[in-house]
Amino acid sequence: MTKRNSLWTPNSSVTRRSALVGGAGLMGLGLAACGSEGGGDGGNGGGGGPEGKTITLGYIASWTDGLSTAYLLDNRLTAMGYTVEHETISEAALLYAGLAQGDVSMYPSAWPEVTHADYMDEYGEDIEDLVAYYEGAKLNFSVPEYVDDITSIADLKGQADRFGGKIYGIEPGAGITAAAQDDVIPGYGLDGFELVTSSTPAMLTELQNAIDAEEDIVVTLWTPFWAMTAFPVVPLEDPDGLFGEPESLHHLAHKGFSDENPEAAEWIAQATMTDEEFGSLEDMVVNQFEEGQEAEAVEKWLEENPDVMPPLPGE
Repeated sequence: MTKRNSLWTPNSSVTRRSALVGGAGLMGLGLAACGSEGGGDGGNGGGGGPEGKTITLGYIASWTDGLSTAYLLDNRLTAMGYTVEHETISEAALLYAGLAQGDVSMYPSAWPEVTHADYMDEYGEDIEDLVAYYEGAKLNFSVPEYVDDITSIADLKGQADRFGGKIYGIEPGAGITAAAQDDVIPGYGLDGFELVTSSTPAMLTELQNAIDAEEDIVVTLWTPFWAMTAFPVVPLEDPDGLFGEPESLHHLAHKGFSDENPEAAEWIAQATMTDEEFGSLEDMVVNQFEEGQEAEAVEKWLEENPDVMPPLPGE
């Protein structure tokens, strides 16, 4: 659960608003991007892709949907003949800015329809949507199973003292943070609650500590996310729909990606996953293998799920 902590890139002090209005390139700002070499060895794919072309995958390492899909794409694209590089970035706003400006080629697990809609409004003209690879993603507030008298977000009204006045969230720049602060907490009249923002690993640590002590706690969670099944938690109903409608997860790219990398774009457009398939991938990467073994985890997952990904060109 906590073994991804060392991958977490600390949040910069740049606020979401200032990051949104900032127009300089990601590298030019000198902020929280850090490069790493591609982790995949290319597997046993059929190849046939263009040698000498580089695709840079940008993602927030502690957001394990992006981490898992980045290494899956790394494996398959490398097998096609591309050179793959990774850029881990600390803030969603910086990630979208970097994608729009071409500092990264792809964001492998984006939430552009609801959660990151503000970023798409700002940068969407310079972003190419390659495919919606997962349907039915949803944000939520969750409580441990033993908090069985709270089943709806509306039930939290008037309960601030019981929960210490805190709802534990994730990164300040996350879409779920903005939705909780701007819509859900005021919309349900949750006076006395403060959304505590930090990081995904820190939120999960608070959740684990509360469960160990069987204390009341409310946290921000979402599906798909391995923690929804790894922890004994229940998502609260959202009767007013303030977290928005279910959305899809997308593979986004810098504008022009398909023209520059037609073989990759054509293959990625066929790459979709069901809830069960995605859950098994994320569990393999995050829980079944150690930190630093993401490429090996993907190899194992592909061995156990040989028919999920579309065949590579030439296969």
